[in-house]
Amino acid sequence: MSRIMEYDYYVALITVTATEEEGLRHIYKDWKPLFLEGDDQKYYEAAFERGGKTHKVITARQNEMGMTAAGVLTMKMISVFRPKYVIMVGIAAGIAYKNAVDQIYGDIVVPDIVWDYSSGKFVSSGRARVSFGGVGFIPRPHFINTDEFMLEAVERTIESPKNEYHVHIGPMACGSTVVANSEVVEKQIHSQYGNTAALDMESYAVMYAVKESPVPRPKGLVIKGVCDYADEEKSDQYQKFAAFNSAQFAKLLYEEFLK
Repeated sequence: MSRIMEYDYYVALITVTATEEEGLRHIYKDWKPLFLEGDDQKYYEAAFERGGKTHKVITARQNEMGMTAAGVLTMKMISVFRPKYVIMVGIAAGIAYKNAVDQIYGDIVVPDIVWDYSSGKFVSSGRARVSFGGVGFIPRPHFINTDEFMLEAVERTIESPKNEYHVHIGPMACGSTVVANSEVVEKQIHSQYGNTAALDMESYAVMYAVKESPVPRPKGLVIKGVCDYADEEKSDQYQKFAAFNSAQFAKLLYEEFLK
């Protein structure tokens, strides 16, 4: 059975935490709740004008953290609302290896590659290159490339005089747990992909859902603000700042540079 190749919403914005959702709410003043029969998920919609045309925006926050919830929510929003673009906004740990001094709180990370660093096999330490005490880990990472069209739009946004943010484009690692240990970053992430710029818990599932969704298939993107560095000094101090920056950069991107 064929489906008409049309989109009902211009962009679907996905968040994970209440802090991320709060940061997103600032980009429009007239978010309206949207209720679907038989669905307990909370959705909100807004709109913006461009070229005399109204474009609808839909957003939802995951009911729990992690890749499972991210994948389910993303696929549901794609199927129900049929957005042209899916963008995950929010916060991430900045872990740029060689230029960490240039990666500060509130900076934006847009991944050109999203990869699952937690995929692999736990073995005895003597059988693996990556080890923690007596536990070894044989990595079997999975990768998803961001669409070139989306990255070109990001580059145009970065170069825009309206852009107020320092943006890093590079790989983003995604795993199922919160990391607050520099040894984990060094051994399990940078040992596999040395130029990884950020770390989160949901991005891979969002991009995977986009990749595997039915037509009309949207294009996906992840935009995260740096709130900490996944080390022993990890804290919540800059989460609101990072979430706000992420949402503002996303708004500039899709309102003016995604057509």
